[in-house]
Amino acid sequence: MSEQIIQLPTPGESILETHERIRLAGEIVPIELPGGVGAYIAVSHRAAGEVLDDKLFAKHPSNCPALRDGRIPADWPLRALTDAEHMLNQDGAAHRRLRQTINKAFTPARIAALEPRIQQIADELIDNFPDTDEVDLISNYTTPLPVRVICDLFGVPVDEQPQLKQWTLTIVSVTSTGEEAHAAMAAMGGYFYELLARKRAEPGDDLTSALLAANAENELTEEELVSMLWLVIVAGHETTVHLLGNAVVALREHPDQLARAQDEDRWADVVEEALRHSSSVVGALMRYPIEDVTVAGVDIPAGSPTLWHGGVGRDPLRYSDADVFDIDHEHRDQLAFGRGPHFCLGAPLARLESRIALQTLFTRYPKLTLAVPASAVEYTVQISTVGPERLPVRLKP
Repeated sequence: MSEQIIQLPTPGESILETHERIRLAGEIVPIELPGGVGAYIAVSHRAAGEVLDDKLFAKHPSNCPALRDGRIPADWPLRALTDAEHMLNQDGAAHRRLRQTINKAFTPARIAALEPRIQQIADELIDNFPDTDEVDLISNYTTPLPVRVICDLFGVPVDEQPQLKQWTLTIVSVTSTGEEAHAAMAAMGGYFYELLARKRAEPGDDLTSALLAANAENELTEEELVSMLWLVIVAGHETTVHLLGNAVVALREHPDQLARAQDEDRWADVVEEALRHSSSVVGALMRYPIEDVTVAGVDIPAGSPTLWHGGVGRDPLRYSDADVFDIDHEHRDQLAFGRGPHFCLGAPLARLESRIALQTLFTRYPKLTLAVPASAVEYTVQISTVGPERLPVRLKP
């Protein structure tokens, strides 16, 4: 692709700078993914809405000729994500068949019942903060909280949770080789086969056991159950980890909004504004036009890999003062969790644990400040999500 095409990531440039260039380059932006693979990314609210239309764009990789004819090599690292036969990569009846099974287990009542446990985990993590002048929130709070919540939900023992997190990091990192990504995917799949066997032998009060019970009617294969566990557990913590880090940075950069949240108990609005202003999703994988299509004035050939950008919440064509973090912003019809049949299954859980995590942190430490300038925070280099790698804070003035 030509030199004008933005590389993702761009060597010598921070990932935030690259995404900012993408966000300002138009409504539909041609980009180059790792390995020199060309793609398009929808940046505006209007364009993302069209890309999310399942009548125009499909999810299954069979709709992308380049994945089948050799133009995208077999060892492309992102094939661990694009080729997986899980629910996120299915269309129509195949998607509905999988979704209805997890819906029976992943109920609103089950999510709401998690609130006391999420609060307990948040309190325990804060109680165990190291007694130092600076604390890294990522390793001590914003990572272990979502990991423990989703793993508790699915019945993954505490001592096995760090390995799941490490496999996830390998799979989603753009610096992993194809061999490393596929090895991590295979190892995680093997783990989930074993977890299913355990839960069949000794069912518990967890979502894996509930999923097996719900599957009695739908007869999903073992491979489909493993793919579902992989998708829900990985997606169930990775995006929230980074959303929490982004939200803390945004609140400390906007102390007036933090003060309003504290004074008016506006933490649910803080979460919605973080989803709009500081979304952790920057490249929601992967859709393919069913036929040649024009989106926001840009022609996209059939089968072209197409992503949509979580920065749609900063679209000035959609939102007034789009770059301003303000908890009074309009949050109706925001696309942080997608739209349509693939609307994020875990949205209620992400909202619940983010509200509890932020409220608990800033209630316990209302004067918490960043220990480094916000501009000095280093961010993850991943294809679909972005958030601080480390976030050193001072808990007290």
